[in-house]
Amino acid sequence: MKIRKIHALILEVMLAQPYLALLRTLIHNNPIQNMAKKPVKYYVVDAFTDSAFKGNPAAVCLLEDESDRDDTWLQAVAAEFNISETCYLTPIAEPDNNENPNPRFSLRWFTPVAEVNLCGHATLAAAHTLFATGLVNSSIIEFETLSGILTAKRVPQIKKADALVQNGEEKEIFLIELDFPTVTTTEFNAVEVASISEALNGASIIDIRRTTTTDDLFIVLPSGNSVIELQPEFDKIEKFPGRGLIVSAVAPPDSGFDFLSRFFCPKYGINEDPVCGSAHCALAPYWSKKLGKSDFVAFQASPRGGTLNIHLDEQNHRVLLRGKAVTVMEGSLLV
Repeated sequence: MKIRKIHALILEVMLAQPYLALLRTLIHNNPIQNMAKKPVKYYVVDAFTDSAFKGNPAAVCLLEDESDRDDTWLQAVAAEFNISETCYLTPIAEPDNNENPNPRFSLRWFTPVAEVNLCGHATLAAAHTLFATGLVNSSIIEFETLSGILTAKRVPQIKKADALVQNGEEKEIFLIELDFPTVTTTEFNAVEVASISEALNGASIIDIRRTTTTDDLFIVLPSGNSVIELQPEFDKIEKFPGRGLIVSAVAPPDSGFDFLSRFFCPKYGINEDPVCGSAHCALAPYWSKKLGKSDFVAFQASPRGGTLNIHLDEQNHRVLLRGKAVTVMEGSLLV
């Protein structure tokens, strides 16, 4: 009899509202249950190169909906990858009466420490992923970004030799053309030249400018070799005004390139960006005036290195960046 009364008492407590509320809270906050989200597919792509482990790596994450993950998660994943950029693609559903035939995606870019407004190599990596996996049937993709609508166009290669064998299968390597806005530069206070030269181990500086929209310092050195051999002091560069530091010079005559560059951005967790597409939105207009031409082959002389084919559309204030990419990894984010 006493046992029945105890059982009845326990049941009464369990059905009480405070207990049920507590139980619901525990279930909602259960970290194991919260981990049971749909996995997010990702690819790691080396951009502005046709060889694995060269160029600039970017992680491309495919989201079904922008509400799938919050900004804290997006930044945490970028920190986990810990490469120069992690980007997030989300398809945008177009209305039935839309006459635009091109698929459109939301695209956001994150360094290991912050979101950025513009990134060339991760955009190339995103477009390569969509083209190479067959997720789009169009040869043109539009991206909605913090820098407006950007387009990527697939440019087929004619030469059979431009094929890559992966896992015993021959895969086509194709060019991707990005349509980006130009970035203008303005004069910079000459008083700062001495401290900037010191941060570059005493390198001679023949011109110094500042980009308007990306807020980078733009340094021109006497020769391509001086760019290649440069040994910067990142702790000093981190104290410079603005975002990062572009260093450039005319390429050696026999190199096959028009100009060389490097890009340093320790404030954003990237001591040296292997290949920076957005920096070339400022480099192209500058070297167009200096060299008197609008088509360039540029080389970013980082340890990984990368090649960009560039056309400056001065009339429309656009820079067309062409490059190749290689997928080196794919997997799923489980959290």
